[in-house]
Amino acid sequence: MHRTHTCGELRKQDAGKTVILAGWVHSRRDHGGLIFIDLRDHYGFTQLVINPEDVEAFRVAERIRSEWVIQAHGTIRPRLEGAQRADQTTGDIEMAVSRVEVLSEAKVLPFEIDDDTQVNEELRLQYRFLDLRRPKMQKMMVMRDAMLIAIRAYMHENGFTEVQTPILTSSSPEGARDFLVPSRIHHGMFYALPQAPQQFKQLLMVAGLDRYFQIAPCF
Repeated sequence: MHRTHTCGELRKQDAGKTVILAGWVHSRRDHGGLIFIDLRDHYGFTQLVINPEDVEAFRVAERIRSEWVIQAHGTIRPRLEGAQRADQTTGDIEMAVSRVEVLSEAKVLPFEIDDDTQVNEELRLQYRFLDLRRPKMQKMMVMRDAMLIAIRAYMHENGFTEVQTPILTSSSPEGARDFLVPSRIHHGMFYALPQAPQQFKQLLMVAGLDRYFQIAPCF
């Protein structure tokens, strides 16, 4: 078992529980005797505290760096007064770590995994897998999913049928220049993005499909 809980679900009422967390090291801070690690996964953050009295865990924590993937065993406890983080759902608790295991190391990052860091777009796209780890990007993907669920629920409640019309079709003379994709089966022939997608809608109307909708991808 890699984890018993996610990094975003533990609360004050979980104090005293022995848990296992796993995720990416968002940040690591050495406060001269205590090491603090903000552990991140898709669901949020949890602060880990490693005490030098736990010799083996402290030895491992000393070499840990940002974006390493780790697994931590420990006990949940309330944070000290004044140390709470109101901007985090887990800001009232922390994890006193008894054991740490490094699951995967990471090289030095081309940019920080942080929403406040301004990064050149070309560099972001080059390292897209890192860019998608940023909380803002994760939030946007979750929000898009929620939006599509809401649209589909509304349309279905009102008697609409979701239909997917072809993405690629034979080329037609009207409209803007074609976006062409060569066919591997028919040598010298091409598929094109439909310049007149209303033809597909007209087919549906003639076929007697009363109410329909499509969430079309953008190219």
